[in-house]
Formats: sequence, structure tokens, C-alpha cells
Amino acid sequence: MARAGGITNAVNVGIAVQADWENREFISHISLNVRRLFEFLVQFVTTCRLHLFFLLFSEATTKSKLASLNEKLDTLERRLELLEVQVGTASANPSLFTS
Repeated sequence: MARAGGITNAVNVGIAVQADWENREFISHISLNVRRLFEFLVQFVTTCRLHLFFLLFSEATTKSKLASLNEKLDTLERRLELLEVQVGTASANPSLFTS
């Protein structure tokens, strides 16, 4: 009878060891997937930050270009006003331009 009890005990130990390995394998898979998810999220956040940086940088560049164009337009408007005054003066006094 002792032998039968020993076999049963060995079978129970074998089942416990197999269950332990299955649990360890399951935990290993969970850990691996959590690590992969974390790495994906880190990469995603990094990518989002880069996109945001480039968006803000391009917006700042666009604002700078628009400001420069606005200054040039103001200069052209002042020159046009000066030319209009000169043409108006010439039209009112044509004798100024005849010799």
C-alpha cells in the first residue's frame, strides 16, 4: 500500500509542477504583452510630441513669413500713396513738368 500512496503523491507533485509551469508561462506571456504595450505607448507619445513640435514650429514659421509679407505690403502701400500724391500733383500742375 505504501507504494500506491507514493505513486499518488508523485502524480500529485507532477500535476502541481505542471500547473506551476503553466502558470509561469501564462505570467510570462502577460508580462511580455504588458511590456510590448508599454513600449508601444512610449513610442506613440514620442511620435505625438514630434508631430506637435513640427506643427508648432511650422505655425511659428508661417506666422513669421506672414509678418514679413505684411511689412512688405505696408511698404508697398506707402509707396503707392506717395505715387498717387505725385500723380495728383502732376495732374493739377502740368506746368511743373514742361520746360
